[in-house]
Amino acid sequence: MVNVDKLTYAANLASLKSVETNARYHFEHADICDARRIADILAAYRPTAIVHLAAESHVDRSIDAPADFIETNIVGTFALLQEARRYWESQDGSRRDAFRFIHVSTDEVFGSLGASGVFSEETAYAPNSPYSASKASSDHLVRAWHATFGLPTIITNCGNNFGPCQFPEKLIPLAILQGSAGRKIPVYGRGENIRDWIFVDDHAAALTRVLDKGVPGETYNIGARNERRNIDVIRLICGLLDEMTPNATIGKHESLIDFVPDRPGHDLRYAIDPGKIERTLGWRASKTMEAALRTTVRWYLDNPQWCERARREGEFAVRRGLGAAR
Repeated sequence: MVNVDKLTYAANLASLKSVETNARYHFEHADICDARRIADILAAYRPTAIVHLAAESHVDRSIDAPADFIETNIVGTFALLQEARRYWESQDGSRRDAFRFIHVSTDEVFGSLGASGVFSEETAYAPNSPYSASKASSDHLVRAWHATFGLPTIITNCGNNFGPCQFPEKLIPLAILQGSAGRKIPVYGRGENIRDWIFVDDHAAALTRVLDKGVPGETYNIGARNERRNIDVIRLICGLLDEMTPNATIGKHESLIDFVPDRPGHDLRYAIDPGKIERTLGWRASKTMEAALRTTVRWYLDNPQWCERARREGEFAVRRGLGAAR
């Protein structure tokens, strides 16, 4: 396996300690927008598939600095598709037939749901943030490269990921680290926004199944049927912190919840119907929300050095997404 990473603010090489000495693992420091570098990597390693997870992904940052998202998510995907196509076309019959390009996207491309309904693979795109618009654009490019050039692409759209090693600007790790340090836990609006959560290991297993059994040209929604209001997720985390790291000075960690001004255009609700991938590929999420949260909270509490490096290099507790022009 070859891991290609630009090493932006959210990267942490310490996350790779468990695999970095494996003879089957290789790391390349590269930007997907650098077509020549990508071409050289493909020629050197001759992969049988590309799993494209590279993206700027934080909605708040996309509000403040949308150009970064256009560059990486759209221009970068274009560059990667072009080089993948050239590489694929250069392969002989069996390697060409076996090659796959898996494009990992988000449920946010579908926009916001009301109180009922779910996103299916047929749901019309209606992105509402610069981030989701950039991902919707990249999805369309991937689909077009399959339809026009025959590149064997597959698109996946998943819910909100969480788990160990997630950069702590995202809701769950931010709440864990703020709460465990006795600092205020920011919650946008009244915390009524609903997300469909998936544990990172379940998502990885789904992508492996798509890579092995997915059909080129198809799209698969990946979800764990874990709809939760943000405020309810935070309260679950606070309860786990009360149990795992009790603090007599603070008392209940729920007292640290701080309702702050909402982000502009904050989508109300996401919910995924994973029925297609469950029926056709036999994948189903294995972790409950409660069990996965327990694992996640424990990991952040047990890895203070990793967390401190993220705090130092990424300024994750800085409030973003209020629309300041850049």
